[in-house]
Parts: sequence; structure tokens; C-alpha cells
Amino acid sequence: MKYGLIKVAAAIPGVRVADVEYNVQQMENQIAQAEGRGVELIVFPELSMTGYTCQDLFRQQLLLDKTEEGLLTLLDFTRKLDIIAVVGLPVRIGALLYNCAAVIQHGCLLGLVPKTYLPNYNEFYEKRWFASATDLIPQEVYLAGSPVQVSNEPIVFRTCDGACFGIEICEDVWAPLPPSNNLALAGADIILNLSATDELIGKHNYLVSLLAQQSARMMCGYVYSSCGFGESTQDVVYGGNALVFENGRLIAKGERFALEPQMQVQQIDLDRLRAERQNNTTFRTAQDGASARFVDCKPITPRDFELIRTVNPHPFIPSDDKMAESCEEILDIQTMGLCKRLQHTHSDKVVIGISGGLDSTLALLVVVRAFDRLGLSRRGIIGITMPGFGTTDRTHHNAVQLMKLLGVSQREISIAKAVTQHFEDIGHNPQVHDVTYENSQARERTQILMDVANQVGGMVIGTGDLSELALGWCTYNGDHMSMYGVNAGVPKTLVQYLIRFVSEEFRVKGEKQQEDVALQEGVIADANAVSTSKLYTLHTILNDVVDTPISPELTPADEKGNIKQKTEDLVGPYELHDFFLYYCLRLGYRPAKIFLLAQKAFRGSYDDDAIKHWLTTFCRRFFNQQFKRSCLPDGPKVGSVSLSPRGDWRMPSDAVSALWLKECEGL
Repeated sequence: MKYGLIKVAAAIPGVRVADVEYNVQQMENQIAQAEGRGVELIVFPELSMTGYTCQDLFRQQLLLDKTEEGLLTLLDFTRKLDIIAVVGLPVRIGALLYNCAAVIQHGCLLGLVPKTYLPNYNEFYEKRWFASATDLIPQEVYLAGSPVQVSNEPIVFRTCDGACFGIEICEDVWAPLPPSNNLALAGADIILNLSATDELIGKHNYLVSLLAQQSARMMCGYVYSSCGFGESTQDVVYGGNALVFENGRLIAKGERFALEPQMQVQQIDLDRLRAERQNNTTFRTAQDGASARFVDCKPITPRDFELIRTVNPHPFIPSDDKMAESCEEILDIQTMGLCKRLQHTHSDKVVIGISGGLDSTLALLVVVRAFDRLGLSRRGIIGITMPGFGTTDRTHHNAVQLMKLLGVSQREISIAKAVTQHFEDIGHNPQVHDVTYENSQARERTQILMDVANQVGGMVIGTGDLSELALGWCTYNGDHMSMYGVNAGVPKTLVQYLIRFVSEEFRVKGEKQQEDVALQEGVIADANAVSTSKLYTLHTILNDVVDTPISPELTPADEKGNIKQKTEDLVGPYELHDFFLYYCLRLGYRPAKIFLLAQKAFRGSYDDDAIKHWLTTFCRRFFNQQFKRSCLPDGPKVGSVSLSPRGDWRMPSDAVSALWLKECEGL
């Protein structure tokens, strides 16, 4: 294990019913392949040494003797291998036969785990042959020449680098109180399941849902290997399921009904799982009373590390299969948050600065949704454009057109005269385009918004997003301040995505409606009918807002009117910063691991030097700008990451960043 990542495999070998020698050979082949691929932990199906479907042959002494010989063969085969293999076999202990999982490494039998819940309904008759773990009397037995302690107490196996795993067998996870509950609460990061699940219509989907839920509930990795082709089809069919889950998410799956052996290899991120557990007070409370016996595995030889996981470069962006549902949900969260605030303050008027940029555009769309939801007139939305020294025709045009098409009240108040007077008052040379030059404009705009809000008896809606809060890319007591910040929980990459989503909604609905037909249940309500041509215009403008380079527009444009001050040239690409933000806040990863993941996620887009440079920038700015986050206005949490000092992120404003920056230097 390195970087908290352990490589696991769910293997489904070729099998012949009651042919132990053949089955062992098949498992040896897959163990050798897995060892060559750097797998640290491999699990095989239930009763994989004999085949699950032996039925009354389990009563044959010859089969049991051959099974023990087969285990001895496997032990000898693994004598010089670091990989930990978990195989299924019948084991006679005293007068009873048990359905067991054997854990082997370096030629040693590390432990035996008997099955607890024996299905004896419908097509299953396991109680005919096997006893439950609850029937077991604790004792030491000799199996394949190895002494091993057996009991019905939970066992957690611990690798030499601290990864912990527990084992349950097939029906155990279907039980009301699965053994994995206690194992995970006692410290197992990963649960291995040796299974023999037959195929029935609809059963597979239920199985995947069950395993995902168990993995999520116990915040664990879950590796599932179930019998496949080669088992008897006398009455049922075994399709073979090789599945790997991580905290409820399926990260690897094999091919069902495959005729050939298969093996699914994936890395489970133990840092992620442990971060989730550490942060979840409910999990910690549930740990009271959980216990297990720990068994240490053998030391291994360090090996080269390779990251094989797929890393999403945009962790805040909804997956394609849930895109529409997720976007609507996000917009609804923002909308409902504002609705409550408007209702509580008995306010039918809001003031919002509209720049033609990403954040103010999304905020305006949310405000419109909230007013429509409450049945308020959009004329109560006072959108104000405040052109200054760096405002371009492109952004000004988009701002004006958005307000016009959405039917809100429009005002335009230039800040040039007031800021020029302010420069004269404080003795600042307006030709010096420094932080004073820029922040004076931001604070003037905020003063205008606040004062107009007083005039109309309304509230100022903040537009700043989560990424800007993380980087401190806002002017203290300028755009930093509002009466309710609807975008406070939305990172920049998601802002772009949401606007494109709404834009596409306008286009699709424009195609379906005729002139003056109202847009249904979307951003525009029946009382504010918009023509088809206007819908297409909104679609075009919103796309242009997303395509416009991100800029505060605080310094003059060039001779052609183009933006010179581009935010991403100054603080770095937002897709990188949002990536850093997610793994830093959501999971508490150290810079070295974030760098590793970013290398994989952005391969071909950014080289290592660029990633390192902007990661260093992120760490420095994140620490230096905490004081701005300590006094944030109210705003709704949207996803799993928030910087609100009242809930998710409490950090001293004078904490030092030296530890993080030093690690960045060493990358």
C-alpha cells in the first residue's frame, strides 16, 4: 500500500465440480497473474477449492482429504509470494463441517473464517451439509500441517502497512445483521465476500444495490467474488460476479456469464474511507461495543507503485447519467434557500449586481427562480450594471440583455466618477493599477448595492462562488459581502456547468413552443411569458457568458476592447483549483497525494511543473485568505464541500501554511 491505496482483486477461476486439483491449479494461475500485477489482496468465490455445487459430495471423506491436500499445495505455491489470497473450502472441525474462508500468505495459514448465516430456503440447502460459525467451539486445529486458532469471534486481518480487512461469506451480507457491520466498526477498512449467488431475473440489480448500500453504510471497501461458469447447472446458473465497491460506489465490475476465468483488479483508497469515518460522528458512536481479534499478516517486499484508478478531473461536476437530475437539484437547493430568506424577511425586492460574468449570471437565474416560486413579480428584482474602468462591451451587452429578457428591473450606475473622486480624496494616482485601484472599484460597487437595497427596502444577493472563497479572490468588504450569497456552495467549474445546463433548457424549450408560449416549470414562469426567439437569444447569451474569459474587469481593456486581466492567468486554472479544493477539504489529503491524483486526472492537459506551481499557489492562498471566510454572509450548502465558518470549515485565520508549502516544494 502506498498513498493510502491498496490494490485488490476479485477473481473468478475456472472450476470443475469436485475436481480439487484442477481448481487449485486455476487459482494458482490467477494468484500468479495478480502477484505480477502488484495485487496485494485477492479473493476467490465461496467453496472455490471444491466448487460450491458439490451437494452431498461434501459428506465424502475423500473430497475433504483432497481439499486439505489442495490447501497444502496452495500454501507451498504462495511461499515466496507477498500476495494475500483468500480462498473458500469446506473444513471439518471436530464432528462438524464448516463453510470457510482461508487466508494464506507466504506459505502460512493466517486464519480461518467460517460462514455464519447458512441459507436453507428455496434452492439453498446449506444446513444439510454445514454448521454455522455460531456452533463452533473455540479451539486450535491443524489444517494442512498448520496450526490455526478457530472461533466464532470476529477477526480483522491487518497487513504490514496497516490496511485492515474482514471476511464474510455470501448469505452473511444478506442477513439483517451482517458480520461486516461489526468487522467494519471494529476497524476493517475492506470487507471481502466469497459468494455463490445464482442468477435469477432481477436478482443481480438487487445484489448490486445491497452491496453498494452495505459499502456506503459501513464506509468501507467491499470486494465481492461469486461463482461462475463451471459450477453445476443442474437446477440453477451461476453467472459469476466480480465486483469492487468503495463507500457505496461501484469502481470495478466483471463480465457476467463469462465462459472464461476473469479477474477484476482495482485500487481502494483507504485514505478516503478513513477520512469519511473520522468525520462522521455517527460512525464513531456506533463503534461502541464493536470488537474483533486482530491477526497480523506477513511483511512484504516494497514494490513500484502505479496508480491504476480512474481519476475524475472535475469531481464537482455531475456524472452524465445523472446530469439533468443533479443540475435541477442544485438549482432547487439554491432557490429554496433564497425563498426561505425572502419569506423570513418579508421581502419582495432584492438588489443584485449584474456584470455579464459567470457568477452574477447564475445568481440572477436563481433569483428569478425564487421569485417565480414565491409568486413575486420579477420587477422586484433590481439588477444593476455598474460599468467601470475595465468593463468591456461584451460583458456589458450580455448583462443588459439578460436583465431585459428575464424581465427584471434594470438600472445602470457608472462607478467611474465616484471612484475617480475617491482616488483624489485618498491621494491615489489612477494611473497606478495596483490593489488599491482594483479594490476601490469593488467596494464602490458593493456600497451602491447596499444603498440601493436600503432605498427599495430589499436585500443584496451575493454572487461570489466557492472557488473564489477558497482562493480569497474577492475584495474584503467589497464583493465579499452581501445579505445572502446564493453561490457560496458552488465551485466555479460547476457554475459554468449549471449555466450551460440552463442554456440548453432554453434551447430545447424554445424548439417546442410557439411565439409567446410560457416556459413551464423552469427558470421562466407562465406569468412571464417569453417568445421562442427570446428563448433562443437567452441560449446564445448564456453560452457566450460561459465562453467569456473569466475576469474581474478592474483594469482597462486593450485597444480593441478585449479583456487584459484574466483571472486564470493570475491565480491559475479553476479546474485545477477546484480539483485541489475537493481533495483538500472533502478528504483532507496531503499535497503529495493530491499531486499524484492530479497527474493522472490532467495528463495531457497540464505538465507536472504546472500542477505543482498551481497547487503551491492554492495552498498559500487558502491559508492566507481564511480571514475572509471567517465572516461570510449566509448562503446555502449545495454539495459535500462548504467553507461556511458556521458549519463545515472552522480554521484559525492565523494558521501557518509552512507544512503544506514544504511538501509542495518536495514534489
